[in-house]
Amino acid sequence: MEVLFGASLLFVFYTYIGYPLWLLVIKFFVSKPLPLYKLGHELQNVSVIIAAYNEEKNICQRIVNISRQNYNQNNIQIIVVSDGSTDRTVNELRNLNLQNLEIIELSENQGKAVAINTGVAAATGEIIIFADVRQLFESGAITHLVNSFSDHNVGCVSGELIFLQNAESSIQAEIGAYWRYEKWIRKMESATGSVVGATGAIYAIRKKLYRSLPQGTILDDVLAPMNIVMQGYHCIFNSNAIAYDYVSKDLAQEWRRKVRTLTGNWQLLFSSPSLVVPWRNPIWGRFLAHKICRLLVPFALLVLFVTSILSQGIFYNISTFMQIVFYVFALLGKIFPVVRNNSLVNLSYFFMVMNAAAVTGLWKCVSGRCNDVWQSNLHEK
Repeated sequence: MEVLFGASLLFVFYTYIGYPLWLLVIKFFVSKPLPLYKLGHELQNVSVIIAAYNEEKNICQRIVNISRQNYNQNNIQIIVVSDGSTDRTVNELRNLNLQNLEIIELSENQGKAVAINTGVAAATGEIIIFADVRQLFESGAITHLVNSFSDHNVGCVSGELIFLQNAESSIQAEIGAYWRYEKWIRKMESATGSVVGATGAIYAIRKKLYRSLPQGTILDDVLAPMNIVMQGYHCIFNSNAIAYDYVSKDLAQEWRRKVRTLTGNWQLLFSSPSLVVPWRNPIWGRFLAHKICRLLVPFALLVLFVTSILSQGIFYNISTFMQIVFYVFALLGKIFPVVRNNSLVNLSYFFMVMNAAAVTGLWKCVSGRCNDVWQSNLHEK
């Protein structure tokens, strides 16, 4: 029992604290600065791809935002793939009458992966930039993304997503803290090799390195970059390439997003096992630590709790008591939302919700409901 207790405790510690500390240690010995743009370098042609489904309210604002980038518009091709939209999305796009805008209509909704594959096939740019409808780019975002490719070893560049203040959000502080933690890890990964995945709202790749995504893929922003890393190129994080979004307005909305993300991670584990094979994936250890270990934490927590109860000694008694207090705080946060004003209660509750989302994601994946997760996400704006 003591061995299981120690192993599960070490596992949880490594997942959230040990892995980031390990990256920090590596950074002292190996640090890779961002590639610098060379003056006089010829502008590369880029294709911005947006998959859209029933986005009549947002699509024009998004296209106008891209058309106002400080990158030469003659070098930008904008491709919007309407994934079987049944509203006025396509009509709104046509009314814009932009010369560098290409509209592709799919007759029926087939999912984001198919829409992205279709867009890439039609792209003429050397650099492909993926964007979502909801977020907006800062004016220099495309320039910063493209500049990073001056290093020929870079095959994918992830931008940075900044959450704007949302007075209606009840979980702004929690999301902000979690996202700062996540971005710090990505920066450390980038500085010491490659990032595991990219920010879905803003990332770019070399077109020649793109590999078609299987239909139903939930996390294109993880699989597409990892496919590039597995070809021997780096995926880096450029915090100068910025997109803006608003935080989830409440925990229910964040729950849906988190379930989708974690379901997607489970899907990758089952559908692309080569991602955890050392001789296939040069950053397999990072992929396990950053993406897979977090999926397994709920089960490690269960083992930790059971073994602490069954083990003898004052240390295990104290451990059991502390875990019970933690879970009671989380339960209080669930039953009485008003007590979430207490930082410890809020931390306990948010932590347990995120781990419950990992278990829910596993259930959806093994029960064949991954597509349901993606379909529900299409309507969430």
